[in-house]
Amino acid sequence: MKSVRENTRRRAAGASERGRREAREAPAGSPSATEQSPPSQAAPPDGEQAWTYESAPPESDQDLAPVVGKNLRRLRSQRGLSLERLAKASGVSRAMLGQIELGQSAPTINVLWKIARALDVPFSALISMTGGAGTRLMRAREAKRLTSHDGRFVSRALFPFDEPRRVEFYELLLKGNGEERAEPHPPGTVENLIVTRGTLELEVGTERHLLAAGDAILFEADRPHVYRNVGADEVQMYLVMTYAEEVG
Repeated sequence: MKSVRENTRRRAAGASERGRREAREAPAGSPSATEQSPPSQAAPPDGEQAWTYESAPPESDQDLAPVVGKNLRRLRSQRGLSLERLAKASGVSRAMLGQIELGQSAPTINVLWKIARALDVPFSALISMTGGAGTRLMRAREAKRLTSHDGRFVSRALFPFDEPRRVEFYELLLKGNGEERAEPHPPGTVENLIVTRGTLELEVGTERHLLAAGDAILFEADRPHVYRNVGADEVQMYLVMTYAEEVG
């Protein structure tokens, strides 16, 4: 039985051969199939391209991959969802979901948000690792970091994931001229953000706010929002996210 990856390659090879055959058979002077139907830039990528688009860059934290895979498989099973149904609900390809569950792909921040939204769980539920109670010291050198697809946006959780909570605390880094678009969070979610280095443009719905180092903002995060670095230097931010109900 062929794997998903092998089947994808076989389909891609077949499509390529059909394209070459159609080009040979086309009348002289007529536009090629590609020229007649240019691909839409808005269309989501398929197969290998989809995995590449949805995966974090190679230098991202790979230690989280097995943790996310285990949590995703457990949460999906608890809800009785097939990979196909979760793919439709989240907008993340079935192939990518399968690779995440196997711990073979490190998803981007945006992909994790989409999955969490579709499963109706907090972001931290997908990266949770159990641990003991009491004082918890989280060394910077041991931190688990999540990145965007292009590697320009990095998020580090500054809290443990082993108990229910309404509040999450993150350090965010956004490289020069970088941009990160965030999906709407569950209804009632509020973000409290402070910029500690650089200049940030924050877009919330139709509103835009410019924040310099030391500026803070509180906003309703159940709407689409965009973090945008308007300068060449890296922006450092700290974010407190508060959910309407206890989660985790």
